Amino acid sequence: MQKTLISVHLWLAKFFLPIAVMFAATGALYTVSIKGSYVARSQPLELSQPLPSELSALTRIVERAVDEAGVRYPSGAVAIKKAGTSLELEWTGASRDVLLKPTKDPPRATLVIKETTPWRHMVQLHKAKGSEVAKSISVLWAIGLAIVLLSGLLMAWNVPTYRRKALAAGGFGLVTFVVYVLAG
Repeated sequence: MQKTLISVHLWLAKFFLPIAVMFAATGALYTVSIKGSYVARSQPLELSQPLPSELSALTRIVERAVDEAGVRYPSGAVAIKKAGTSLELEWTGASRDVLLKPTKDPPRATLVIKETTPWRHMVQLHKAKGSEVAKSISVLWAIGLAIVLLSGLLMAWNVPTYRRKALAAGGFGLVTFVVYVLAG
């Protein structure tokens, strides 16, 4: 049993190490406002009528404009967000974000295409803004992390000297978690 636990622990830990480092680094640095940046370009859009307020209609306008710009669609979700007294369409992804902003002249709008820098791309992956493949790998990573932690705990539990240390570390970790949640 111990040999199997060690093998599972070792293989999963080594397999997921690059993803673990990326998640740890992007999460820690995001917490201190190091989020990466974008390279943005704006272009005016001439419309036949003022911008609609329905998501599907706005999405069609943006899809046409993005197609004309020769850019691939963002990999994440499309949403309407409030911007002052008007609405904007925001379409986010790992490699780029696209914004459709109204102007003071109703039959005109501004399309903003924001390409991510390499660091921002990884932050966007951390935030689940990537493709379905990237999201699936992130879910597998989360499951793998849980198995690595559980297998480490089981290995420690099987050795009396380590069992006491694991209990002490687990107790301290639980107290720290409670402080984290309450102080949050």
